[in-house]
Amino acid sequence: MYIILAIIAFGVLIVTHELGHFLAAKACGVKVNEFSMGMGPKLLQKQGKETLYSLRALPIGGYCAMEGEDEETGDPRSFTSKPPWQKVLILCAGAAMNFFLGFLLILCIVPNMYFQEPVISGFLENCPYEGEEALMVGDRIYSVDGHRTWFRSDLVEYLSRREGSHDLVLIRDGRRIALTDFDMHMVEYPTEDGETILKYGLLFAPRDTGFFADLRYSWYEALSFVRLIWRSLGDLVTGAVGVKELSGVVGVVDYTNTVTATAKSTQEALFYFAYIFALIAVNLAVMNMLPLPALDGGRVFFVAVTGLIERISHRHLNPKYEGYVHTAGFVLLMGLMVLVLFNDVMRIINR
Repeated sequence: MYIILAIIAFGVLIVTHELGHFLAAKACGVKVNEFSMGMGPKLLQKQGKETLYSLRALPIGGYCAMEGEDEETGDPRSFTSKPPWQKVLILCAGAAMNFFLGFLLILCIVPNMYFQEPVISGFLENCPYEGEEALMVGDRIYSVDGHRTWFRSDLVEYLSRREGSHDLVLIRDGRRIALTDFDMHMVEYPTEDGETILKYGLLFAPRDTGFFADLRYSWYEALSFVRLIWRSLGDLVTGAVGVKELSGVVGVVDYTNTVTATAKSTQEALFYFAYIFALIAVNLAVMNMLPLPALDGGRVFFVAVTGLIERISHRHLNPKYEGYVHTAGFVLLMGLMVLVLFNDVMRIINR
């Protein structure tokens, strides 16, 4: 059941993306020739005033076919005839819708998520970090080594990245206080069973409750997803993560099925499911805005570059050449997707 839900969810993510382009195009007066839900053979279609609305057989995919996307057609309502700011608005609308969908999914499940604020509520006995020149009860740890901390987990993550000194920014009584080269390391504390455990010795305040608190936490969690994606991209560029470790649709569906299968109840499984696809929705928004050919971010980049060239040279550039670049980029993107698909399948077979 969750495999089917995952496939449908991917379709919803793509349709939501295309719906963003569609709504922005209509708002900017661009003619939309067809808006399709799904790919492949048509199952249903309805001709609107100017747009053909279609439902196709394959649930993964969809598209918003605008007049004159990659070539001049002479139509004053074509995409290429619009001013740069409207083009950018239309191109960014798809990613914005994906991000908004991810935020809504988080908002639906955030009441059942456990958070702690990065606000110190106390210290364990003999904690070495308590004092007026160090940390005090009520301090909000605003950032660690330049990284914003929204949750206690953010604080733990950035402190654990390296042992030794850190640059902390605190909010104390409404004032911002900087602790530069503040030495922090884990200390052994005894447990009830006589063992020892490494801790920083800090206690943190529980999360706030209520709708507006949930809105704030949902926003912070969505931003945490963005930060996670950028960090993952950085690991890919630096070689810390290899291409073989990337996962595509097949890998995500398989992972979703595995995680939901371990859930103790249907409610817990749906929670995991929503969380995973909230992350994917935000991931799709971020990845789609990368300045690479065939992606919306690449198209935005070309809008900026061609606008600058035309302003300097006073010559109009034929958009078909940009179309060639995006076509080449699409071919390379499809090649990468085939490689990732192969890796996903082999990973499942060898498991």
